[in-house]
Amino acid sequence: MATPKKNIYTVDAKGKAVGRIATDIAAHLIGKHKPSFQSHLDEGDFIEVIHAAGMILTGKKMDQKSYYHHSTYPHGLKTTSVKQIWQKDPAEVLRRAVSRMLPKNSWRKERMKRLTISN
Repeated sequence: MATPKKNIYTVDAKGKAVGRIATDIAAHLIGKHKPSFQSHLDEGDFIEVIHAAGMILTGKKMDQKSYYHHSTYPHGLKTTSVKQIWQKDPAEVLRRAVSRMLPKNSWRKERMKRLTISN
């Protein structure tokens, strides 16, 4: 069986909401936009995002939204606000959004490698 052709899909993120961009990227990484989509094959494209620093967060997400992870030790819940992550690297906010929209299976890491984000 021939391997499916992977195209390069470019997204301009300037002035667009993070969640709207992330859903579009996730669908293209999975390959759901192709008529030949089959859930047991990885037919997704390469994604290139430009102007990630120009994205917008709607509402009060910049002040209120937080990311959590646990160290597996007692009282090990760590909290990081979106504002802290945005100041370091705005692309990381989009990267986390896309990663969490992909299916939680063995292809997630491989699909995320096909995503490149530039500020």
